[in-house]
Amino acid sequence: MELPQKFCDEMRRLLGDEYPDYLSSMEEKRKYGLRVNTLKISVEEFLEICPFDVTPIPYINNGFYYEDKVQPAKHPYYFAGLYYLQDPSAMTPASRLPVEPGDTVLDLCAAPGGKATELAAKLKGRGLLVANDISSKRAKALLKNIELFGVENSFIVTEYPAKLREYFTGFFDKILIDAPCSGEGMFRKDPSMIRAWEQNGPAFYSRLQKEILEQALPMLKEGGMLLYSTCTFSVMEDEESVEYLLSLDEDLRLVEMEGYCGFAKGRPELAGGDLELEKCVRIFPHKLDGEGHFLALLQKGDETKPEGKSGGPMLAGTKRSGLGRGDRELFETFSEHVIRKFDLSRIENKNGMLYYMPEILPQLRGLRFLRSGLFLGEIKKKRFEPSQSLAMALRAEEYRKRAEFSAEDDRVLRYLKGETLNLEKEDLTPEAQEGGWILVCVDGYPLGWGKLGGSVLKNKYHPGWRLM
Repeated sequence: MELPQKFCDEMRRLLGDEYPDYLSSMEEKRKYGLRVNTLKISVEEFLEICPFDVTPIPYINNGFYYEDKVQPAKHPYYFAGLYYLQDPSAMTPASRLPVEPGDTVLDLCAAPGGKATELAAKLKGRGLLVANDISSKRAKALLKNIELFGVENSFIVTEYPAKLREYFTGFFDKILIDAPCSGEGMFRKDPSMIRAWEQNGPAFYSRLQKEILEQALPMLKEGGMLLYSTCTFSVMEDEESVEYLLSLDEDLRLVEMEGYCGFAKGRPELAGGDLELEKCVRIFPHKLDGEGHFLALLQKGDETKPEGKSGGPMLAGTKRSGLGRGDRELFETFSEHVIRKFDLSRIENKNGMLYYMPEILPQLRGLRFLRSGLFLGEIKKKRFEPSQSLAMALRAEEYRKRAEFSAEDDRVLRYLKGETLNLEKEDLTPEAQEGGWILVCVDGYPLGWGKLGGSVLKNKYHPGWRLM
């Protein structure tokens, strides 16, 4: 791999005697990783059914390496949302931000959703995740992954940080900023990044990062925590950006993260000299199996201060519109076979589309967003039709009318391709044999809906998600 001379000079300055080891690592094959979706399945349960060989990533509790000859993105478990495919090092930022159920969390640069889905899993359905990306096209990929993972308590937003600041000042317990960067840590994974680096290098992204940090920090609550990360090695984009962030608020301080023997410390001697920068983490491909990454965890003020929302109009408790009587009856008719109970006061009708809003309900007027809460389904011709996202959010045992298949059954792949299926009585739960809306499951995990008439299942799997 031919690397730019200017980049090589900086890496030699950064690594010293380790520089030859880094160059050697760039000639090695990249490592592939998957992260278990603990919203749907525990790590132990996943290992019991995992259809291919995996090896634990030692610094990620729910992360595993897999061989490049394996194709996990084509297995039914991927379509059931049981795991996310992600570079091992890229799993680190969300793993080191200490999110707790009930927190208000912002993923500021969230697409395509690798970090946002893990933050959502940590919330366990409580609190609120605001996942933002300024690109509406990229945000669509983010939305799909949020839906695939069965996330209910999220808002998918497409705004500039300055606009978000107007609404969310002092609102978030936790913020993750995986900042746009020059991508030096991804050169082995994606060599096309080298040409992009030559067009827009560290100086360009350093300015952009500082603008983002200026807008993001005011959204952090007193006592809250912010994790800043990049996939680059540049001191200008890493330690110097953290120095700039610290300069914005005297109450902000770096805190230690859970370590690992392959992690390297920050390099204060190459920046402004503040020894606290050693609390940053650098990940190099010659020190562990993964690509390059940088992380810094910061806290604002005293963590012992009482919690509470402060500032801005985006406060919990905004009045909900709820459902009209007719819509309520249609949804309740469908819900006769749903064991889980929904709080009907949290369901809103937006032009015939029903959404289950998070308990913390912001006022969204004036913001560009793709999704608010969980899309339940649509009122059509005086009936309720459930959505793909509802299927992904339900556990199999929460819906009585199910078709159950094993992953080895060829009808699973045919279903994922959108084909009509012929079913036997033994494929169905007793309640499902009467027909109607059927939840199609693989080894006990939902894939989507079908409409059963007699022995024929009309395929209702989301057309845009079908296996090609």
